[in-house]
Amino acid sequence: MDEKREPQGIVLTEAQLKSRRQRSIAIALALGILVVLFFAVTLVKGPAVLVRPL
Repeated sequence: MDEKREPQGIVLTEAQLKSRRQRSIAIALALGILVVLFFAVTLVKGPAVLVRPL
């Protein structure tokens, strides 16, 4: 019962793990830039954002 078990499922290579990490970082940076852009636009527009004709 003490046999070594092989990991089940898909086992990624070092190159695939590195690629996944780089892709995750790129997505996080893009999302962060988008949040900052929306925040900056909101600040530039000021309270006029809330003034809309009904």
